[in-house]
Amino acid sequence: MSDLRLFALDSSHAYGERVAGYLGTTLAAHEEREFEDGEHKARPLESVRGADVYVIDSLYGDERFGVNDKLVRLLFFLGAVRDAGAGRVTAVVPYLCYARKDRKTKSRDPVNSRYTAALFEAVGVDAVLTVDVHNLAAYQNAFRCHTEHLEARPLFVEHFAGLLAADEAVVVVSPDMGGVKRAEAFRESLAARLGREVSSAFLEKKRSAGVVSGAAVVGELAGRTAIIMDDMIAGGTTLARTVAACAAQGTARILAAASHGLFVGEAEQKLALPALERLVVTDSVAPFRLSAGFVTDKLTVLEGSRQVAEAIRRLHSNGSLVALLEG
Repeated sequence: MSDLRLFALDSSHAYGERVAGYLGTTLAAHEEREFEDGEHKARPLESVRGADVYVIDSLYGDERFGVNDKLVRLLFFLGAVRDAGAGRVTAVVPYLCYARKDRKTKSRDPVNSRYTAALFEAVGVDAVLTVDVHNLAAYQNAFRCHTEHLEARPLFVEHFAGLLAADEAVVVVSPDMGGVKRAEAFRESLAARLGREVSSAFLEKKRSAGVVSGAAVVGELAGRTAIIMDDMIAGGTTLARTVAACAAQGTARILAAASHGLFVGEAEQKLALPALERLVVTDSVAPFRLSAGFVTDKLTVLEGSRQVAEAIRRLHSNGSLVALLEG
């Protein structure tokens, strides 16, 4: 078995430290250098020849780097690791950028998810590991290299199971038809964990030119605790309209969860709703855009980095990831 080398680029250093801690190791040393004209370079500072290399970087825009800059930096570093003779190179991307644009919705539209996959392949990665990608089938079909995919569902199941009373009637709500399968998988896992029935509901949703419409609810919500389940929160419009629809149906409590909390634009203002009791995300995206008050009052951040660490441990030993998807 080749040696494991774990790198985390600077923008994901804190996340990488958590992963390394769960693995009982330390991050391998690397250098990132800036040049006056805005160009940059990154290189490993220790030998990777023949090693099993994992490079962590969550590809969302942050205070320092935009998403395109982070993507290019990761690609260049992956290429440098490959050129340095790594035995196997895995890109660990908890939040994968451009995954939402996975098909043509208008004439001459780009398919950015496929182009992004081609970039990873061009620098010689052997595998990509991500968490709750927007469209799993599109992700798996876009890449010709090996793909691994984790789900935050087991984390959410355990978290919500601890919040619910034994006699609390629960309904899992998908904010649109596209997320029904994700919500249904969570509903089934939560029902099994609670040992009782959990019902389901979904909302009608239409999106065109960035405008979201539709508010019809399918399912029984009155008097129940609604758990809204989605893969991500960007501008907050979808979640806000789902909360409003649930409240209008007479729900007893409204909780919400999403794997990736981007919280861009006016998301915090849109989600400052009295009806929304609690919002749960994972640490795939740092909630740096939110005020301390919002984080204290409404937000819970679960450590998905533990799950990623276990996936790396199993991949390094050629083990199975199936058990990590159960919950």
